[in-house]
Amino acid sequence: MAAVTELLRSEADGKVSFGNHTLAQKAKLDDFASGGDIYKVKTYNALTKLEKNGMFLYESVPGTSVENFAEETNGVSFGVSGDEDAQITLGMKEDTEYEVFVAGESVGRMSTGVSGKLSVSVELADMGEVAIRVVEA
Repeated sequence: MAAVTELLRSEADGKVSFGNHTLAQKAKLDDFASGGDIYKVKTYNALTKLEKNGMFLYESVPGTSVENFAEETNGVSFGVSGDEDAQITLGMKEDTEYEVFVAGESVGRMSTGVSGKLSVSVELADMGEVAIRVVEA
């Protein structure tokens, strides 16, 4: 999967794609309107971060490129790629248990605390795009 060269874009089906893990310098885009929401993205090879309506939604270290990020009533799904393995943190519901799927395989259940943050380590080096799905258990 190629990097999202425009940093953040709306897809025809209402999903968003964002991030460019190939950038050597930080880049950001503020006040991007999509589906009635306002997004902000910061991205480069060391970090990718997405906020929606001022709230934390996604962060990866190092930076990643994300395609077709979809928020659903019971979780999120997206495709992710990067040059290195990444730690991805998602803003989810607080005090909730989720099942996490990486490349179609369950990697187990994880719970969020009062912050609502859920962290997943993903092997990305030489993998191309990896599908991630997180659903309430």
